[in-house]
Amino acid sequence: MSESERSAVRHIEVSEGDDDIRVDRWFQRHFPDVPYGQLAKWLRTGQVRVDGGRAKPGLRLATGQQVRLPPMAPRAPSTGRTRPDVSSKDAAAIQDLVLYRDDHVIALNKPSGLAVQGGSGTTRHIDGMLDALRYEASERPRLVHRLDKDTSGVLLLARSRQAAQSLSAAFQGRTVEKVYWALVVGLPEIEAGTIDAPLAKGGETGREKMEETDDGQSAETDYRIIDHAAGRVSWLELRPRTGRTHQLRAHCAVMGNPILGDGKYGGRESFLSGMPKRLHLHAHTLQLPHPDRGERLEVTAPLDDELVKSWKFVGFDPKIG
Repeated sequence: MSESERSAVRHIEVSEGDDDIRVDRWFQRHFPDVPYGQLAKWLRTGQVRVDGGRAKPGLRLATGQQVRLPPMAPRAPSTGRTRPDVSSKDAAAIQDLVLYRDDHVIALNKPSGLAVQGGSGTTRHIDGMLDALRYEASERPRLVHRLDKDTSGVLLLARSRQAAQSLSAAFQGRTVEKVYWALVVGLPEIEAGTIDAPLAKGGETGREKMEETDDGQSAETDYRIIDHAAGRVSWLELRPRTGRTHQLRAHCAVMGNPILGDGKYGGRESFLSGMPKRLHLHAHTLQLPHPDRGERLEVTAPLDDELVKSWKFVGFDPKIG
């Protein structure tokens, strides 16, 4: 790097392939040698900006935005950057997850334990396998929403930039109906209702554990009991009205009925003898306007074999849901 490059402020335009990625992950993707602490300092002091404004690590970028790089930043990413090839094993694995596909949308049944995007220590994730879902299309599929790593179920992908814009608008405009199934500890006092509990990051570490607090972001979840086993375990249908981090997990804990296998929010109480030590939360159904045809698109993801065993272990019939 020349002396002039070292002292120059540069601006890089966000490419289509990086649409909707977080600022911190954009840096991780293009500038892997920049330590996270250095990036955090640049953002905190306003040396890294997006379209002239200050940004936080979690800000999502949009195609065409300008990212300001401070002096001494690494070289700009090459426009010809390529991603690692998807292994034949991973390609077969992600293709087996496809529930629905047309010219505009792909829906997957994401398994528990597989992250949607990469992060610290996470090298295998859905985002890294999307080239295996191009099929005949010229564009790489795009993520339009997220599921927690430990949550299974419907994950929607857009097959073009236009479809991504339409689907993202639907999620942001709350025209998407989401239905989750969960097994929880105990029996809620009321058969059906709405959990209205504002949430904010809490805990001594300040990490992503959400807690009910008066000054938190509004969060609402509709629920109903589908079945219960002698009051020890309940099968709930959950319909989030908002989309806060860990909302369903935190709301079930607030209600006093943590999701089975959720040690983070339920502690030891959430693990029952004879049940798999995994999160029993499943994104069962998504319904939203089709990005091209306009009519409602509904996709349902069946429970995986392990969850079916859990349902049957406590005497529930998944077919009655």
